[in-house]
This record gives sequence, C-alpha cells and structure tokens, in this order.
Amino acid sequence: MMSETLIKNAIILLKDLIKIKSFSGYEDKSADKIEEWLSHNKIKFSRKYNNIWAYNNYYDKNKPTMMLNSHHDTVKPNSAYSLDPYLPQEKDGKIYGLGSNDAGGSLVSLLALFNYFYNKKNMKYNLLLVVSAEEEISGKKGIFSLLPLLPKIEFAIIGEPTEMNMAIAEAGLIVFDGIIYGTSSHVAHRNDNNPIMKIPEILNWFNEFKFKRKSKYLGPVKMVVSNINAGDNHNVIPASVKLVVDVRVNEKYTNHEISEILLKEAPCELKARSLRLSSSYIDPNHKLIKYGRKIRRKTYGSNTLSDRTLLNFPSVKIGPGNSKRSHTANEYIYVKDIQEGIKIYMKLLNHFLK
Repeated sequence: MMSETLIKNAIILLKDLIKIKSFSGYEDKSADKIEEWLSHNKIKFSRKYNNIWAYNNYYDKNKPTMMLNSHHDTVKPNSAYSLDPYLPQEKDGKIYGLGSNDAGGSLVSLLALFNYFYNKKNMKYNLLLVVSAEEEISGKKGIFSLLPLLPKIEFAIIGEPTEMNMAIAEAGLIVFDGIIYGTSSHVAHRNDNNPIMKIPEILNWFNEFKFKRKSKYLGPVKMVVSNINAGDNHNVIPASVKLVVDVRVNEKYTNHEISEILLKEAPCELKARSLRLSSSYIDPNHKLIKYGRKIRRKTYGSNTLSDRTLLNFPSVKIGPGNSKRSHTANEYIYVKDIQEGIKIYMKLLNHFLK
C-alpha cells in the first residue's frame, strides 16, 4: 500500500512537470513547481539558480552522506513530434510528454523516495537530494555550481533511464575544433596546397588511429569527425578547412591524456573546447554495486553523459525508462517503469539506511 501511494504521487508530479517548459538554462518554472511540491510535503530545501537540494530532517554531520540526484531540464522537442510535448497523455500503459523518460521518471521516483525517508530517525546514512538544472548542456549553473556547497559525499545514485540496471562506467567527452591549413587562391590558378584536397588523408587518419587502452565496460576510446566546413565561393580555394572531432573517453584515460596524445599525433591543428567532462567509474566491488547485483541488477558501461561526469566521488547511474527513448519524438515512459523503479530504489535505500 505504501509503494502504491508513492507511485501514485510520483506519476501526478511527473504529469505536472511535463506541462512546464524546462529547457536547459530556462528551468525556473519547473524549479518553482518542485519547490511547491517540497513545501507541500513540509521538506526544507535550498535553491541556487535552478538547482534545489535538501537533507533528511534528522541530518547528522557525524554520519556518512548518500546523494540522490536527477535533473529537471529537458532538450527542446524535435520537429517529428505528432503529439503536444507539453500535454501529458496516459495511454496503453505509457505516459507521453517531453522529459517523461529523460529524466522525469527517475526524478519523480527519487523525490517520492526522499519524501518517504525524510522524517525517518536513526538512519545509518544522511540523505542528500539534489535536483539539478542544465544537465543536458553540462552547464556551469547546474550541479557544478553546487559542489562547493555540499558536504563530503560517500556515494551517489544518479537517476537516469537505464531500465533500472547499473551503469558503473560512463564515457567522458571531449570536442575538438580542428583546422587544416592550406593556401588561398583563385581556382583558375594551380594550387598545390589546397586544404580541401588534404581532407581524405586526414579523415583516414582519424578513422584509423587507435588508442591502446580498452575498457571492459566501455570498450575503446571512440573518435569521430562529425563536422566539416570548407569554403564559401565556387571560384576561391579557401585558406583552411574547419572540422569538429567528437571523442568519447573510457575510464582508462583522463581527458588531459587524450588531449596530449591528439595534439602530438594528429595531422592537423586541434583545440579542445573543454576538458571538464571526464569519464566516471565505480569499482564493481563497491558495496552499492555488490548489493545491486544481489537484487539482480545488471552492470554495464554507458556512452551517454550525465551529471555524473562532474562528480569526484563514487556514483552509479540507475533509473526507470530506456535511454533509447531519450530526445526522441513523442517521448514516453511506461507506468510499469516507474512502478519497478520505485520498488528497486526502495530496496537499495532500505539496505543502506536501515
């Protein structure tokens, strides 16, 4: 009966959040709604920008702290939507709406669980709830802005759609801007230094280059040239060609190592946009993972980013829904996903808190 009430309240909140536009960087209205929900449940909270955090009512600084985190921002709906992305519809066991799967289902499930444990006494761990903004853009006004304000955290559960399996490794990301240099000239004249003619050889280098260290969970580092821009006029050979390189980094490398290797080896000039989105990994023998396996949760590696990339303490990504539905037209989550999610989260939290 208790879990049925949690599930019912979580679904009501999810539908309320779907109605609110909460694009990354513009989540103030959804943050207001979450504040309203916390206030209604008599939960004390703090807010910075559009991030909200709260501690259990009987927080004890002498106890270790476990963090529960998910995000309330969304991407913009794509043009293939045939349904209203802001009109929550429940049909055939599915709840449709933008952000329902990524990461609304995880968010409302963790909020429901935090509410359940908020007034419990004599727990072994403190509970810290963090509802973050700007996750979809890894923004500096997201969870990154909160980290200096938070206490030492022993480990964290990051709510994202994983079908309630445990992503114990998560790839990091580096985006490089590249330039292939040549000599500009009129096309009527011979030019032996045309940067466009260098493209095939350079693309082949990026395709063939292999990083040595492989990960059991993420495989090799993945590197793809995702964008090329060359020239503006039909009768002018450009002085340079611009390209973009997307690198997904496994936990065997730091972003600085990847950057150093490519700056030394690549056949064109490269500049990293940022090195802050690091890979993450939790030991498979960590107590959280060991208990997860005990309750039949699978472990795997995820190539999609989450707020986990910005954390410097052990964490696992686990939540209801399927990541393949994220950012798709007519996004949805099954009601049964949320039901299962709350029950499994409850098992995990009961094991560590009681």
